[in-house]
Amino acid sequence: MTKQVPQIIQQGQRYMDSWPMQKQLYGLFPECRIIAATKFGFKVMPALAVLTVAVQLHFIGTSQLPQALTLGIFFLSLPVQGLLWLGFRSQKILPPAMKAWYQEIYQKMQQQGCALESQKREPRFQELAMLLRTAFSELDKAFTKHLF
Repeated sequence: MTKQVPQIIQQGQRYMDSWPMQKQLYGLFPECRIIAATKFGFKVMPALAVLTVAVQLHFIGTSQLPQALTLGIFFLSLPVQGLLWLGFRSQKILPPAMKAWYQEIYQKMQQQGCALESQKREPRFQELAMLLRTAFSELDKAFTKHLF
Protein backbone atom coordinates (compact mmCIF):
# COMPACT_ATOMS: atom_id res chain seq x y z
CA MET A 1 0.00 0.00 0.00
CA THR A 2 2.33 2.69 -1.19
CA LYS A 3 1.04 6.23 -1.32
CA GLN A 4 2.27 9.06 -3.42
CA VAL A 5 4.07 11.93 -1.69
CA PRO A 6 1.44 14.52 -2.70
CA GLN A 7 -1.29 12.38 -1.11
CA ILE A 8 0.69 12.11 2.13
CA ILE A 9 1.23 15.88 2.15
CA GLN A 10 -2.52 16.43 1.64
CA GLN A 11 -3.27 14.06 4.51
CA GLY A 12 -0.80 15.98 6.65
CA GLN A 13 -2.53 19.25 5.76
CA ARG A 14 -5.95 17.81 6.65
CA TYR A 15 -4.55 16.43 9.90
CA MET A 16 -2.95 19.78 10.73
CA ASP A 17 -6.27 21.53 10.08
CA SER A 18 -8.28 19.06 12.15
CA TRP A 19 -5.97 18.78 15.18
CA PRO A 20 -7.20 20.96 18.08
CA MET A 21 -4.43 23.26 19.29
CA GLN A 22 -5.39 23.24 22.97
CA LYS A 23 -2.97 23.78 25.83
CA GLN A 24 -4.14 20.55 27.52
CA LEU A 25 -2.82 18.52 24.58
CA TYR A 26 0.68 20.01 24.33
CA GLY A 27 2.11 17.72 26.99
CA LEU A 28 0.35 14.62 25.68
CA PHE A 29 1.00 14.71 21.94
CA PRO A 30 3.91 15.88 19.76
CA GLU A 31 1.40 17.01 17.11
CA CYS A 32 0.93 20.39 18.77
CA ARG A 33 4.63 21.20 18.57
CA ILE A 34 5.02 19.82 15.04
CA ILE A 35 2.01 21.81 13.81
CA ALA A 36 3.29 25.01 15.43
CA ALA A 37 6.75 24.50 13.92
CA THR A 38 5.30 23.68 10.48
CA LYS A 39 3.08 26.78 10.44
CA PHE A 40 6.03 28.89 11.57
CA GLY A 41 8.17 27.30 8.86
CA PHE A 42 5.68 28.19 6.14
CA LYS A 43 5.86 31.83 7.24
CA VAL A 44 9.61 32.13 7.78
CA MET A 45 11.45 29.61 5.61
CA PRO A 46 10.80 31.14 2.16
CA ALA A 47 12.32 34.45 3.25
CA LEU A 48 15.18 32.66 5.00
CA ALA A 49 15.88 30.58 1.88
CA VAL A 50 16.01 33.65 -0.37
CA LEU A 51 18.14 35.54 2.14
CA THR A 52 20.57 32.63 2.48
CA VAL A 53 21.02 32.25 -1.28
CA ALA A 54 21.37 36.01 -1.80
CA VAL A 55 23.95 36.43 0.96
CA GLN A 56 26.03 33.50 -0.26
CA LEU A 57 25.97 34.72 -3.84
CA HIS A 58 26.85 38.25 -2.77
CA PHE A 59 29.81 37.34 -0.57
CA ILE A 60 31.12 34.17 -2.20
CA GLY A 61 30.02 34.68 -5.80
CA THR A 62 28.48 32.48 -8.44
CA SER A 63 31.17 29.84 -8.07
CA GLN A 64 29.20 28.48 -5.09
CA LEU A 65 25.78 28.67 -6.78
CA PRO A 66 25.01 24.91 -6.47
CA GLN A 67 25.74 24.93 -2.73
CA ALA A 68 23.72 28.11 -2.21
CA LEU A 69 20.73 26.68 -4.09
CA THR A 70 20.99 23.41 -2.17
CA LEU A 71 20.87 25.26 1.13
CA GLY A 72 17.90 27.33 -0.07
CA ILE A 73 16.03 24.20 -1.12
CA PHE A 74 16.79 22.62 2.24
CA PHE A 75 15.20 25.57 4.07
CA LEU A 76 12.17 25.40 1.77
CA SER A 77 11.76 21.67 2.45
CA LEU A 78 11.57 21.94 6.24
CA PRO A 79 7.83 22.78 6.46
CA VAL A 80 7.09 20.08 3.88
CA GLN A 81 8.88 17.59 6.12
CA GLY A 82 6.48 18.59 8.90
CA LEU A 83 3.52 17.88 6.62
CA LEU A 84 5.00 14.52 5.66
CA TRP A 85 5.39 13.57 9.34
CA LEU A 86 1.81 14.65 10.03
CA GLY A 87 0.55 12.72 6.99
CA PHE A 88 2.21 9.50 8.12
CA ARG A 89 1.10 10.03 11.72
CA SER A 90 -2.53 10.64 10.77
CA GLN A 91 -2.79 7.18 9.23
CA LYS A 92 -1.18 5.27 12.10
CA ILE A 93 -3.47 3.06 14.16
CA LEU A 94 -3.73 4.16 17.78
CA PRO A 95 -1.71 2.13 20.31
CA PRO A 96 -3.80 0.03 22.73
CA ALA A 97 -3.65 2.48 25.66
CA MET A 98 -4.60 5.42 23.47
CA LYS A 99 -7.33 3.35 21.81
CA ALA A 100 -8.88 2.74 25.23
CA TRP A 101 -8.67 6.48 25.96
CA TYR A 102 -10.32 7.22 22.58
CA GLN A 103 -13.15 4.81 23.39
CA GLU A 104 -13.60 6.34 26.87
CA ILE A 105 -13.87 9.85 25.42
CA TYR A 106 -16.24 8.58 22.73
CA GLN A 107 -18.52 6.97 25.32
CA LYS A 108 -18.57 10.08 27.53
CA MET A 109 -19.36 12.29 24.56
CA GLN A 110 -22.22 10.00 23.53
CA GLN A 111 -23.59 10.21 27.07
CA GLN A 112 -23.49 14.01 26.81
CA GLY A 113 -25.53 13.82 23.59
CA CYS A 114 -22.90 14.83 21.07
CA ALA A 115 -23.53 13.92 17.45
CA LEU A 116 -20.60 11.69 16.49
CA GLU A 117 -19.66 9.51 13.55
CA SER A 118 -19.79 5.79 14.17
CA GLN A 119 -16.99 4.52 16.35
CA LYS A 120 -14.13 2.94 14.43
CA ARG A 121 -12.95 -0.52 15.36
CA GLU A 122 -9.31 0.38 14.66
CA PRO A 123 -9.18 4.15 15.12
CA ARG A 124 -6.32 6.12 13.63
CA PHE A 125 -4.81 9.38 14.81
CA GLN A 126 -7.01 11.23 12.28
CA GLU A 127 -10.15 9.92 14.00
CA LEU A 128 -8.69 10.91 17.38
CA ALA A 129 -8.09 14.43 16.06
CA MET A 130 -11.69 14.72 14.88
CA LEU A 131 -13.00 13.39 18.19
CA LEU A 132 -10.86 15.79 20.21
CA ARG A 133 -11.86 18.72 18.00
CA THR A 134 -15.53 17.86 18.57
CA ALA A 135 -14.93 17.47 22.31
CA PHE A 136 -13.31 20.90 22.61
CA SER A 137 -15.88 22.65 20.44
CA GLU A 138 -19.11 21.10 21.77
CA LEU A 139 -18.44 20.29 25.41
CA ASP A 140 -18.09 22.81 28.19
CA LYS A 141 -14.72 23.57 29.74
CA ALA A 142 -15.48 21.77 33.00
CA PHE A 143 -16.14 18.50 31.19
CA THR A 144 -13.07 18.74 28.96
CA LYS A 145 -10.93 19.65 31.97
CA HIS A 146 -12.08 16.38 33.57
CA LEU A 147 -11.04 14.41 30.45
CA PHE A 148 -7.54 15.85 30.35
